[in-house]
Amino acid sequence: MTQINKLRHRLRALLLVAAFLYCATLGHAQIAELTFQNEQSQQCIAIINALERDHFTGKKLDKNMSVLVFDRYIKSLDPGRHLLTQSDLNDFRPLKQLMYKYLKTGNLGPAFEIFNLYQSRSAQRLEYILELAKSWQAQIDFTKNETLVIDYDHKPFIRDTSGLKPLWKKELKNHIINLKINKTPDDEISETLEKIYSNRLSRLSQTQSRDVFQIFMNAVTMSFDPHSQYFAPRVSEDFDIHMKLSLEGIGAVLQNEYEYTKVVRLIPKGPADKSQKLAPGDKIIGVGQGRDGEIKDTIGQRIDDVVKLIRGPKDTFVRLKIIPARKSSGTATISIKRDKVKLEEQSAQKKVVELTSNGRSYKLGIIEIPNFYIDFDAFHRGDPDYKSTTGDVTKLLTQLKEENIDGLIIDLRDNGGGVA
Repeated sequence: MTQINKLRHRLRALLLVAAFLYCATLGHAQIAELTFQNEQSQQCIAIINALERDHFTGKKLDKNMSVLVFDRYIKSLDPGRHLLTQSDLNDFRPLKQLMYKYLKTGNLGPAFEIFNLYQSRSAQRLEYILELAKSWQAQIDFTKNETLVIDYDHKPFIRDTSGLKPLWKKELKNHIINLKINKTPDDEISETLEKIYSNRLSRLSQTQSRDVFQIFMNAVTMSFDPHSQYFAPRVSEDFDIHMKLSLEGIGAVLQNEYEYTKVVRLIPKGPADKSQKLAPGDKIIGVGQGRDGEIKDTIGQRIDDVVKLIRGPKDTFVRLKIIPARKSSGTATISIKRDKVKLEEQSAQKKVVELTSNGRSYKLGIIEIPNFYIDFDAFHRGDPDYKSTTGDVTKLLTQLKEENIDGLIIDLRDNGGGVA
């Protein structure tokens, strides 16, 4: 048996033991074991070839790079070092210098096996905390002097699984102390903990193979350069929207709130805002396509899946079943016509302020650039008026010059980067 096959058998044995212990002690959450798809294997080979051929660093995927990939992957999975143990890492050690061989052949098996162990351990932690939270007043001693290391980079991995539950108990204790500091009543603490950790467990069960692939490939790309990232198709779509500051949809910013998709805010002058049918605080529990399409239940679904259902081409309709924030009970079904939504609040803006110093008045122009952006599609079409940071700032500078300003400030304080 080859070294690689021996290692795979050891990983599978470790997973089977973890799964057995998890089912024997907890057995509530159904966390499916994930496997990679053939398509992802081919994508992996293509990505490695592209990185070795075209990346500006000129690096090659070898044994040294393999160690870096492995370490980054472990850190991305368990940055808090409260799920994987030193014993686990010892079992994984042969992978450190073999990972490059798997990657070059598109064999994602070991990466998925590591993830499945992390996933089952995550479920075990959440179930343990949920059970402990039911009687935390009796189970946790708040008079006991304990410490919890929160500097992850200097925090050692727990030696083996016997040390995990004591760590998880201290993490719950710390969470409860923070709730108490915020003056949360004891009877509300139990309810709050149940909601938070049940929601996390539900989200965990929705993990898909594409999530694992994205995490692992980012560990690879960032090993070539910290600023190189792999974008899955849906992430790439969001990036394009962010870059060109426009999308086709209804113009609503959404977030998960337990099992619901909640409307956080509406984009000014967007379709949802103009319709006056949707409001911040409304909870979306179903989505249908067209004027009379079947409403599909979205309670408990991943937010990216809900967003995909709501977005769509301009001039098409989407129907939303909502729990209105303004009503204490009941639901409503509304229809909104999709349109092009301009994210103007993210584009460069200008203003002029007047200041007085030493008896003299000054006009200062301020250009705020929240992020760098460009409409790649319009640029490649040769559209002379394509949207970009460079174009917008040039126009704003011309306008400020016409206002005879005495000085200029470029405000980049909240700018997270992008493309200019």
